Amino acid sequence: MPTPATASLDLPAPAAASPDLCAPAATYPGRPEHVRQVRADAQGLLAGCPAADEVILCLSELAANAVLHSDSGRPGGTFTVRIESCPGAHIRIEVEDDGGPWLAPAPDPASGRGLDIIGVLAADWGVAARPAGRTVWARFDWPSANATGASPGMPRCPDRVPNTRSG
Repeated sequence: MPTPATASLDLPAPAAASPDLCAPAATYPGRPEHVRQVRADAQGLLAGCPAADEVILCLSELAANAVLHSDSGRPGGTFTVRIESCPGAHIRIEVEDDGGPWLAPAPDPASGRGLDIIGVLAADWGVAARPAGRTVWARFDWPSANATGASPGMPRCPDRVPNTRSG
């Protein structure tokens, strides 16, 4: 039986992987200019993915949220990005921040719609509390070219137990 193929983002500064996602991680300084770098780093991994634009948009939103709405944006703060790309099955992204208060959004018609966008574009998403912060994740379907769930010439990725959304 062939080994499952999972392409993972080769990001700078690898960190420990989340216990519920087998993918390398990269930690970025919690500054707005690093959100652009996250997008650039994701481009190569997602080449050929029919949902690349949607995934990168959502990843950018999650990274921006980490910088703007968590302790990651404080001096010395960081956020960690994980991407698992499984052609013919799914793409999963995670952004782990440094925590802080989870505030209800202010009623501003010009902003505060990022998680709504993720809810529309992703097949599933959720928030997981961690001891030192929280992780927001999203999963996107990558339709296969055949009924077995694998693109031609590409082994099928392993099945994963779906995460339960928590908040």
